[in-house]
Amino acid sequence: MSSRIQYETWLMVLSLVTGAWLMLAYDTLRVFRLVIHHGPIWTGIEDFLYWLYAGLVTFILLYEQNDGVFRAYVIGGVFIGMILYDRFISRIFFKCLKKISKCLKMIINRNKPGEVCNREQSEVGD
Repeated sequence: MSSRIQYETWLMVLSLVTGAWLMLAYDTLRVFRLVIHHGPIWTGIEDFLYWLYAGLVTFILLYEQNDGVFRAYVIGGVFIGMILYDRFISRIFFKCLKKISKCLKMIINRNKPGEVCNREQSEVGD
């Protein structure tokens, strides 16, 4: 196989991995939203910052690996990497992250003295 075809194949693999990485970052953001609830304005700001990050990462991929030359198949590879991650890995990973976030919430709530007192007072009143 020629070195050019090997390079193009490697670039496609990198674009798939980049897409999976971006979805992993978004899953982490989703778990953050589950742990710390906030309104739609903050959610919009977070999404905006995520997409700035995604665009920057994709630009860096194109700039460093392909001298900034735009290749549609690289962008397509990033999207395909995102879709593959979402279909096969995200569901399992997100379930694990949700369990971890529930444990963190329990630990945080356990350490709040007011929460325990309020619970005990509400049980006494019943």
